[in-house]
Amino acid sequence: MNVTVIGAGVAGLTCAVELAERGVEVDVLERSASLGVASASPLRGVAAVERSAASPLQGEAAAERSAACSWQAGGMLAPWCERESAEPLVARLGQEAIGWWVDKFPGTVRNGTLVLAHGRDVAELNEFAARTERFERVGRERIAELEPDLAARFSQALYFPTEAHLDPRAALAALAGRLGARVRFGVDVTSELIREMRSAGRTVVNCTGLAAREALADLRGVKGEMVVLRIHELSLSRPVRVLHARLPIYVVPRADGLFMVGATMLESDDPRRVSVRSVLELLSAVYALNPMFGEAEVVEIGAGVRPAFLDNLPRLRWRDGVLHVNGFFRHGFLLAPALARMAADVLLRDARFPEVMDEDHRERRRA
Repeated sequence: MNVTVIGAGVAGLTCAVELAERGVEVDVLERSASLGVASASPLRGVAAVERSAASPLQGEAAAERSAACSWQAGGMLAPWCERESAEPLVARLGQEAIGWWVDKFPGTVRNGTLVLAHGRDVAELNEFAARTERFERVGRERIAELEPDLAARFSQALYFPTEAHLDPRAALAALAGRLGARVRFGVDVTSELIREMRSAGRTVVNCTGLAAREALADLRGVKGEMVVLRIHELSLSRPVRVLHARLPIYVVPRADGLFMVGATMLESDDPRRVSVRSVLELLSAVYALNPMFGEAEVVEIGAGVRPAFLDNLPRLRWRDGVLHVNGFFRHGFLLAPALARMAADVLLRDARFPEVMDEDHRERRRA
């Protein structure tokens, strides 16, 4: 079988790697000039991605990078934390992610997740605990062992020891590096090109997120705004979630003193606009986590629009002979490995997964 994957975000690259490792001849077509970069950017190839990951862009150049929502992701592999507000399917499928990413990307960090609440929000912590599982309740002494820079301000927390995290930009670069020349940038895939590929006997997998709305009419955008800060005087070893009734946030540590702070959830498909209110709320929340963040450098402000269906669950859908892998909502890196496995099984074994395939499976045979 020969397969063309459209889109080099986390969905497309995980599908392509999964297929390639099963012996399928696969290529990836991406309309942007490089990973996470709008097509107008002069940057090219994985080397450019690695440079930009080490030195995130500011201003208009950073805004261009919001073209790919995978580029703005938090990179948390936290199936049990997500169980607090997501359907059980997300936790079940998400459990595959940690092992998959550890195998494919050595930079995956398995230090768990720490969930905190300020004293006035302790009820939020108890409600969070009631909706999830596989955590330990810890006090100030244990918090001091896990995250010394936070113990002075928090006396209780939930610790999820089996969870993990990664740097999405480095992880995307690693997957693209595995595929090598099979990833082609700057290719605008039209309907005519898809018909030509199918006529030539190629199977097409569409992983283009919101760009697939012409075929997936019920797809919607959910915007997440984020801030990247740099401070070397403060250290975190794992993602930290801070609960609040109005705006819970997460802080994800990355290399070179970087911290990704996110994220809002707005019903919007415009990634270009980041509001003053959102930035103030994110910065105020992280300052309350530890006032040392007040001395941090603001490295990047950005937004990504996550593709989602009405129930916020992913789908595999056949449309006009093309298999669409879409609707990851805010769980892109968490769900991508399981959906890639399912997509490969659908293509190679004609498998059926009712939990993510909600239409007539015979659609594949049409057109």
